[in-house]
Amino acid sequence: MRFDIISDTHGYLSDELLEAVRGADYIVHAGDICSDSDYRTLERIAPVRACLGNNDWGMEYGPSVKRVTTFFSAGLRWQLCHYEERLDLMTCDIAICGHTHRPFIKRDPRTRVLMMNPGSPTFPRTAKGPTIGRIVAENGHVSEVRIIELNKRR
Repeated sequence: MRFDIISDTHGYLSDELLEAVRGADYIVHAGDICSDSDYRTLERIAPVRACLGNNDWGMEYGPSVKRVTTFFSAGLRWQLCHYEERLDLMTCDIAICGHTHRPFIKRDPRTRVLMMNPGSPTFPRTAKGPTIGRIVAENGHVSEVRIIELNKRR
C-alpha cells in the first residue's frame, strides 16, 4: 500500500502536488490543511487520514480528524500529530508530524519507531523546495520511505 504523506498545505493544493498523490492508497496529512474544500479534494483522490494543525481552527474535516489521530493500516500502528514533541512513540510503529515545514526521516533510537515530517509542498523552509513524503508498506513491513522533492520530480 502506498501512503503519500503531506503537511502544511495552508489552503493551497498545487497541480504538482495533486499529480504526485494520484495513485496513492491513502493520503496522510499532518495538519494545517486550512481549507474544508482542500480536504474534500484530497478525499476524492484517496482516503485521507489527518490531524489538526495550529491553523486548522474552525474547520470541519469530520470527527476522525483530531489533534492526535491514530489508525491501523498495512499491519502497522500509525500516529499523526502536527507537533513532533507531542507524539507518543510508545504506542505506534510509524509517527508523522509537520509544523516546521522541514522534511526529515529518522528512527527514534529508543523505540525504533519510524518518524517522518514530509515538509511542506506550499511554503517550504529548506533549499529542497516543496516536498511530500511517501511510505510503502504491507503486512507490517515498510519497503520504501522517502521524501519527494516536487520541483525535481521530472
